[in-house]
Amino acid sequence: MKKLALHWKIIIGMILGIIFGFIMNTVDGGKGFVSDWISPFGTIFINLLKLIAVPLILASLIKGISDLKDISKIKSMGLRTIGIYIATTLVAIIIGLTIVNTLKPGDGMPQDTIEKIKLKYANDAGVMDKLTKASAQKEAGPLQALVDIFPSNIFKSFAEASMLQVIFFALFVGVCLLLIGEKKAKPLVNFFDSLNEVVMKMVDLIMLFAPYAVFALLANVIIAFDDVEILIKLLYYAFCVVGGLIIMIGFYLLLISVYTKKSPMWFLKQISPAQLLAFSTSSSAATLPVTMERVEEHLGVDKEVSGFVLPVGATVNMDGTSLYQGIAAVFIMQVIWPEGLTFTNQLVIVATALLASIGSAAVPSAGMVMLVIVLESIGFPAELLPIGLALIFAVDRPLDMCRTVVNVTGDATVSMLVAKSLGKLHEPKPKEWDDNYEAVK
Repeated sequence: MKKLALHWKIIIGMILGIIFGFIMNTVDGGKGFVSDWISPFGTIFINLLKLIAVPLILASLIKGISDLKDISKIKSMGLRTIGIYIATTLVAIIIGLTIVNTLKPGDGMPQDTIEKIKLKYANDAGVMDKLTKASAQKEAGPLQALVDIFPSNIFKSFAEASMLQVIFFALFVGVCLLLIGEKKAKPLVNFFDSLNEVVMKMVDLIMLFAPYAVFALLANVIIAFDDVEILIKLLYYAFCVVGGLIIMIGFYLLLISVYTKKSPMWFLKQISPAQLLAFSTSSSAATLPVTMERVEEHLGVDKEVSGFVLPVGATVNMDGTSLYQGIAAVFIMQVIWPEGLTFTNQLVIVATALLASIGSAAVPSAGMVMLVIVLESIGFPAELLPIGLALIFAVDRPLDMCRTVVNVTGDATVSMLVAKSLGKLHEPKPKEWDDNYEAVK
């Protein structure tokens, strides 16, 4: 009997988790049961993925750079990667602004709904936390993002999973391995090659737990919804965001079909486990090990490309988040600050959302923090900011799940485009967790 594919197992886990969450919402003590006895298993799964993210980036990137044999190839790959990332982010923002200006989801929202949302969420701890984080980020100097790339203590960077710092260190080590010559570099290159294989095997083993983990994660998300009426009122806005994200995925599939000559359906099938995990965790960083495994083994991208493109993408390529920021910013203005809807302000939104996506952390709800910076860049009244965030706070988590799927899909797409342009795209060679099990059991 043929084994059920992993993505189907994950989908079944997600569906059962959603159903279980809704049932627990109607049972006395159900929410507490999910929080105490179900949710921890989702947390364990995310922790395991985060555990292997840093060693995977380190091993994959160092081995990949040392295999290039030519420092000039690093520059070529880096420029192509950043250039494509910027281009796709601009496309995402333009799609978002086009949709929100055409459909106008904020026009005609009942005043009583606005007042109810304001009373419920304007002083919510989550909203206040986003405003505080945005304020701290805004106060940093103009070159702080550049300074933050260079670590003073690499072990601290490892512990905090500071992706850009880890990437810089790995690139630095990889380049130095090229400069000291192949003979002297070989022992360390072999070590990182072996470490990469070990961590990839860890990904395979952790993914055996994925269907159960997404059950726990989705059940926990569902019990967090406690005001269905507000959710229904915001459906039109949510529809605009989700519609834009679907169009963006269609754009990726067009690029895959035209440039790499691969079937879009094949691409979706191979990357779907990473997409489903992105949806469940709302974190590009937590999903990164799975994304790298799927891109290398199932899409056929060489390690030296995926090891660079994907970690960089998880930090600087936030197409889904950028699209969301464009729609959310204009939606908020349509509801409470219509006089700010000028063409100039929308151009500022394009520029700021692009820059904000580069600095946005690959963690849940980071997009809302960056949204505050986008709104402040166009002179949005400070006293209205809590109300603006409150308007979209109720549906932010499910939309965050959706836009993380786009972020991860965009990273995988760009890795294939870069690999194709460098001649580093080959036939996939998938590995299973038990490939060597018979020899050691």
